[in-house]
Amino acid sequence: MQAKELKREDLIIQYEVTVSAQDIDRHVDDRLKEVGKTMKMAGFRPGKVPLDILKKRYGKAVMGEVLEMAVNEASAKVIQDNNLRPALQPKIEVKEFDDGKDLVYTMAIELLPDFKVMDLKSIKVEKPVAKVEKKTVDETLERIAKSNRETEAVTEDRATKKGDILLIDFHGRTAKDNKPHPGMHAHDAQLELGSGQFIPGFEDQLVGKKVGDKVEVKVTFPEAYHAAELAGQDAIFDTEIKSILQAKATEINDDFAKKLGLDSEKALREIIEKQVQTEYDGLSRQKVKRALLDALDDAHDFEIPAGMKDMEYQNILMQVKMERQSELVDGELKLSGEEEEELHAIAERRVRLGLVLSEVGRANNVQITDQEMQRAVIAEAQRYPGQEAQVFEYYRKNRQALEALRAPVFEDKVVDFILELATVTDKAVSVEDLSKEEEEESYLEKKKGKKGEDAKPKAKKKA
Repeated sequence: MQAKELKREDLIIQYEVTVSAQDIDRHVDDRLKEVGKTMKMAGFRPGKVPLDILKKRYGKAVMGEVLEMAVNEASAKVIQDNNLRPALQPKIEVKEFDDGKDLVYTMAIELLPDFKVMDLKSIKVEKPVAKVEKKTVDETLERIAKSNRETEAVTEDRATKKGDILLIDFHGRTAKDNKPHPGMHAHDAQLELGSGQFIPGFEDQLVGKKVGDKVEVKVTFPEAYHAAELAGQDAIFDTEIKSILQAKATEINDDFAKKLGLDSEKALREIIEKQVQTEYDGLSRQKVKRALLDALDDAHDFEIPAGMKDMEYQNILMQVKMERQSELVDGELKLSGEEEEELHAIAERRVRLGLVLSEVGRANNVQITDQEMQRAVIAEAQRYPGQEAQVFEYYRKNRQALEALRAPVFEDKVVDFILELATVTDKAVSVEDLSKEEEEESYLEKKKGKKGEDAKPKAKKKA
C-alpha cells in the first residue's frame, strides 16, 4: 500500500492511496477461503473445494466486499501511520480499478482541530440557589389533596356551574370533514368546570346545563396544540352530561397522610419539601452548567470541522421543524436568512463546546463506569412505564443507541470535573428567577458584545 498526500486545506487533508493488485488478490483468496469452509459442490467434500475453482466461480461475486475490506484496511493504516485524528468517516472516491490491476482511490479526511484548553481553574461562575418556602409546601399539599379528593353526586335538580365536576361522555370530530381522531372520544370522563383542563371554550359551553343534556360543543384547537394534525382546526364534540359531582372537603392532617401511606402530616410535609428541593437543585445545576458552558465558549475560538457543524445544523433544524410543525409546507420549514444564520451559529457553538469538553475528558482520563451506564439505562427505561423490559433489550442489542446515551453522561461528568476546579459562588435567588427559562442570546451578537434581543429564532439555551 502506498499513500501520497495531495493537498491540505484548513482541516481537510487528501491522500491518493494505491493498493497493489497482489494485496487485492490476497484479500480475494482470504475471503474465498472463508466461503469455502462451508461450500458444498458436487464432486468435492464439504469445505474441500479447490481455491482456483472457487475463484473462477465466485471471484467476481466477492469482489465488492473485498474492495470495501481493502479500502478500510488501507485507510486505517494511512490514518495510523500519519497520527491523524479524523472528525468523521473519510470520503472515499475510487479512481482506478480493474481485474489484475492496482486499486487507486482518493481519501479526504476532515481532521479534529488542535487547540489549547483554557486554564479551568480561572473560571468563575455563579450558582443560583433557592430554598423551599412553607408556602410552596402548603400549595403542593393543596394540589395533592385536590387530586385525591372524594366526590359525591349532586342530588338536587339544578343547572351546572363553575366548580362542578361533571361526568361526561364525548365524541369529537374535525368540523371541516366530520372526521374523528384519536383522543377525541371518552366515556365517564371527569371535568371540573373552570379548571381549564380542556380545550379553551369547551368548559364554558357546559355551564348552565342539566344532567341528561346533550350539548354540541364547538371549539378551535390552539395553534400550538401537541397533535399537529389538529392544531388550529375547528372541532365539534357531541357531549352528554351524565351526572354532576361535587368534591367533599378534604382536611390535611395525619389521617390524610395515612391514606397516602405515611405516618403523619409532618412526614408528608418533609417528603414534599425534599422533593421540591431536589427539583430546585436540578434547576440550579442547569443554570450553573449553562454559565460554565458560556465561559468555555467565550474562552475558545478555533476552527471546527465543517462536516460536524453541518450534521449538528441538521439535528437542530429537525428539532425546530418538530416544534413548528404547523408552519411546514410540503414537509419543509421556510426560514429567513437571519434564522438560518442563527441556527448555523448555534450549531457552531455546540460543536465547539463538544470538542472542548471531549478534550478535557480525554486529557484528564474522565471515564464512564458500567454502573453509571446502568443508571442511565434505568433512568431511560423509567420514562416508559410498562415497557421497561423492551427498553433494556433495545439498549442491549443496539450499541449505537447505547453510545448515544453515553454522550450526555460523559458530558455531565466532564462538567462536574470542571466545576470542581472552577470557582463557584452560590447566589440566593427567588424561585421565580430560578425557574425562569432564559432565551439563548444570538451567538453572533454575543460574539460582537451586543445584546441579542432581536435575534431569531430565540432558542432555549442548550449545550
